[in-house]
Amino acid sequence: MRKKNHKAMFNKDFNSLLEVIQEFSTEEKCIAHLEELYWQGVPVSPFAPEAKVYKSKKPFHYVCSVTKKKFTVLHGTMFHGTKIPLVKWFCAIYLILNHKKGISSVQLAKDLGGISQKSAWHLLHRVRACLGIEDDDKFEGICEADETFVGGKNKNRHKDKKVAQSQGRSFKDKTPIVGILKRGESKIITRPHKQIPHITVQEKVITSYSQVRTKVIPDTKKASVQPFIKDKVAKDSVLISDEWHAYKGLESTYGHHVVDHGKKQYVDYDNPEIHSNSIESYWGILKRGYNGIYNWWSPKHMQKYADEFSFRFNNRGIQSGERFNLLLLSSTVRTKYKDLTKCLD
Repeated sequence: MRKKNHKAMFNKDFNSLLEVIQEFSTEEKCIAHLEELYWQGVPVSPFAPEAKVYKSKKPFHYVCSVTKKKFTVLHGTMFHGTKIPLVKWFCAIYLILNHKKGISSVQLAKDLGGISQKSAWHLLHRVRACLGIEDDDKFEGICEADETFVGGKNKNRHKDKKVAQSQGRSFKDKTPIVGILKRGESKIITRPHKQIPHITVQEKVITSYSQVRTKVIPDTKKASVQPFIKDKVAKDSVLISDEWHAYKGLESTYGHHVVDHGKKQYVDYDNPEIHSNSIESYWGILKRGYNGIYNWWSPKHMQKYADEFSFRFNNRGIQSGERFNLLLLSSTVRTKYKDLTKCLD
């Protein structure tokens, strides 16, 4: 997980997959885009960044003057060593970032054509490895904390696959994820009616979108939950949670408010701002992706899936072209298939 400076963004936006295909119709166009994005047109050696670089006889290949090694702009990125055409890579990235609930490897293989489900699964994980962009800025303002459990429901399992005593907060067949959501901000503006002259209407305008951070944890005990909260939420912020005992004691650090779900309380009617409905809605998106698109996540890779949903949620307010380039600028990780498949849970 890395933090990336994305000041070198392009203003180009993509409103459809067709526009992506038209913009990046050849390998040369894809490579040229990456060279401009990564190097601003001036090649940099991955072996000796200060070294002089010479062009090779082969297009888009360069030679480091210090190490004498050849390289391309793909070296050290998620594209390194790939046999899948970059045109398909770029289409896949667009699909991954614009499907709100994700896309399965089976569906991606069908959409791209000419690649196997196995290759599509590897591609998806190479992209997910670049989605966990770190942000050192702590949340401030009104924040909501909650946990969820990811895993199949015991009642839906075949008789010989049911897990005894796995209901509720059991970890036998589920993996807990803790999440913190910082609420966005909005304002009410008065504007002219779009169709009726001389009439004004009030409209709610979002000035900043909600942001979320999630982490896969071994259990939902205080020792697992509170360090994550204190690492992500600034002191003296407003923190809202349910009545789970892992949140006890946070009132010494935050303006802690509790919504008692056990008593069927979902909002404080004396103060309607006190609720955890926003983080619950986010869990709803994640669970619908799990149940409807993927059907199962290995605990080994679950943090990457959580990062995928967080990335899309946190960047939903920017244009698709900017979101596309943001991922490309964070793609300095090469994930090998053997590392993904060894010691699978």
